[in-house]
Amino acid sequence: MIDFASPRETAAFVLLSLGLLFDLLGCVGLVRLPDVYNRLQAGTKCVTLGTFLLLLGVVVRFGFDAMGWKALLCIWFIAMTSPTGAHAIARAAHRSGVPLAAGSVLDRYQEDGEARDETRDETAASARGGSAP
Repeated sequence: MIDFASPRETAAFVLLSLGLLFDLLGCVGLVRLPDVYNRLQAGTKCVTLGTFLLLLGVVVRFGFDAMGWKALLCIWFIAMTSPTGAHAIARAAHRSGVPLAAGSVLDRYQEDGEARDETRDETAASARGGSAP
């Protein structure tokens, strides 16, 4: 049972509730959004923030005992792996030719990333004395 007279318990409840809300919105985004790129954004941003808030609520609720330190370690691990994993999936999808949703207006990765990759391939090929693949 939560004792709302305690500010610590109230803060933990608010953080846990917000974390649950963000996780729920991220899950709805995974189902409702049109393509892999938009779904990755929902999965990465909403779910990562929601999980941060949930774990931070655990730290506030239980303090810096073994559970609190494990929650902080999980926050650090998620902060390091979630954006990296999402970037790797998005880049692999783009390079595999997965199309954008019909309503997408701009493809920044095509403008920035692929042009540099082609230039790098041509530079490497000319250094070898051949043509780019």
